[in-house]
Amino acid sequence: MAMRRNLLRDRLDAGEPTVGTHILSCWPTLVELIGHSGQYDYVEFTAEYAPFDMHDLDNLGRAFEVAGLGGMIKIEQTQYTHQAMRAIGSGFQSVLFADIRTVEDAKAAVDAVRAETTMAAGARGRGRLGVGMRRDVGVVRHGGQPAYVEALNDVVIAIMVEKKSCVDDLDAILSVPGIDMVQFGASDFSMSIGKPAQYGDPEVLAAETKTIETALKKGLHPRVELRDPSGAEKYLKMGVKHFCIGWDVRILADWWDSKGAEMRGLLDGKAAAKAETVSKVRGNYA
Repeated sequence: MAMRRNLLRDRLDAGEPTVGTHILSCWPTLVELIGHSGQYDYVEFTAEYAPFDMHDLDNLGRAFEVAGLGGMIKIEQTQYTHQAMRAIGSGFQSVLFADIRTVEDAKAAVDAVRAETTMAAGARGRGRLGVGMRRDVGVVRHGGQPAYVEALNDVVIAIMVEKKSCVDDLDAILSVPGIDMVQFGASDFSMSIGKPAQYGDPEVLAAETKTIETALKKGLHPRVELRDPSGAEKYLKMGVKHFCIGWDVRILADWWDSKGAEMRGLLDGKAAAKAETVSKVRGNYA
């Protein structure tokens, strides 16, 4: 059986740069619109912050295939095993694990993705996934075949480095077999050290630099999230080649803020001009 090619894995293995974007909405049409742009390699569904059900995962999986994009899901710690399994079964081919604190957490992330088998897995680790009747194997058509095990080995595993304990033990955590991508989370890290939202604090910046440099040293792929591509230059100079830019909710909030203010300004200006005219007219009859 030929499983669907993992586009993100192909690019990582080829040493090519990647660009992704985030969505919190489950509407599959957004994935298709992103695909129409021709500018993105994958879409991250940031499930850690979004409401969704199992049908949404299946529909997003279909949309990735239609749009010719890879699909990544971001999940929180209490849902590693369940959500990773269901997302992969729906057609997601990459999982971003939040809240990594220890070596054991990193191992749990790998276990949630890879197959439980004695087949050689090499540097990509072995896990605890069994055979399923889900979309990725045609539901009842091809479950449990060697190609299924190989596809699980190809799932891209990304982890968030966003807790002080993770940064403190970073070398050991990034030595866990199976990890592919590494992303520093300034928001959580700054909060974990008692400096919430102080993104420019030297301790926060040092932790980010350590994360990127350690990942590169170990042959892993550091990834950076950006609100806007204008912030990429310093990371490019550090050797980062993987970026995930923009969030659907942030794009909408920015547009509503700026364009709403612009429209309101036009209306208020017109109202002010009308009021001034009325005042002058009344003044002529005073």
